[in-house]
Amino acid sequence: MANIVFLGNFRVDYTSETHHAKTLESLGHSVIKMQESEATSDDIYKEALKSDLFVWVHTHGWRTPGTHKMENVLKFLKQRGIVTMTYHLDLWFGLQRQKDLKIYPVYKHIGHFFTVDSQMADWFNNNTAVKGHYLPAGVYDKECYIESTKLKNDVIFVGSKKYHPEWQYRPQLIDWLSNTYQNRFSHYGNGGIKSLRGEELNTLYASSKVVIGDTLCIDFKYPDYWSDRVYETMGRGGFIIHPYISGMEKEFEDKKHLVFYEYGNMKQLKELIDYYLNNDKERETIRKAGHQLVKSKYTYKNRWQYVLSELGIE
Repeated sequence: MANIVFLGNFRVDYTSETHHAKTLESLGHSVIKMQESEATSDDIYKEALKSDLFVWVHTHGWRTPGTHKMENVLKFLKQRGIVTMTYHLDLWFGLQRQKDLKIYPVYKHIGHFFTVDSQMADWFNNNTAVKGHYLPAGVYDKECYIESTKLKNDVIFVGSKKYHPEWQYRPQLIDWLSNTYQNRFSHYGNGGIKSLRGEELNTLYASSKVVIGDTLCIDFKYPDYWSDRVYETMGRGGFIIHPYISGMEKEFEDKKHLVFYEYGNMKQLKELIDYYLNNDKERETIRKAGHQLVKSKYTYKNRWQYVLSELGIE
């Protein structure tokens, strides 16, 4: 089994880095977790030299103290034959954070960049020495279960209302849901009731008839990128209606695992919400099928098995 050094944010239990590290440990690998902005570049280099793999999920704007710049650490590790990689669940292109690709030279020196955006993977392969890999998101295995609970909510949305300034559809969607369904609608997240995590979030999904999903997808013409909340919702017991994005059909089947609607078509969205609010058996069949699909194929364990296979690490 591999010895892995993982640099990221481990201050709280719910970060993706924490879940990824625990997943790697569950697969039998040894993981040394190093806290970004606290661990020095010297210590990172010293530990990574003894590893089979160095993983860095770089948080935007965070700096790592120490004698060496992190891009130099990556260069040193490459010279010593240590595999380096990152795995990001975010969209860069078309957003303000796209400038990070030029500002932070680390993106030119990491060995492998696993991304949920196929066009970003292509960009790395065509413009840099970094090996880009397209790999959609997933859900943490330990949170992939359906809580046994009674239905309490009709329609919910989970996520922050104040999102990227480039994406005004999110607040418009939440306002439309609130105005249309009034006391039958609940919003959880920043700008709503409250943010839920862990078992509370599983309970919320399982106790809600319809979950409305959203993805920051420029004009909904940008293919092969969708939010990890799609996997989270289905994996944690929710029935989701989500705008269709080109490429989603490769992972899900409409009206079998989830339900698609045309982006911006509120008439269609309302028809679908109303239909599934009143068709319990059909909704439940889709919910269970979606959950089973995600649990069997799209967990972090599945994704990391693929990553390690791609890197030739056992």
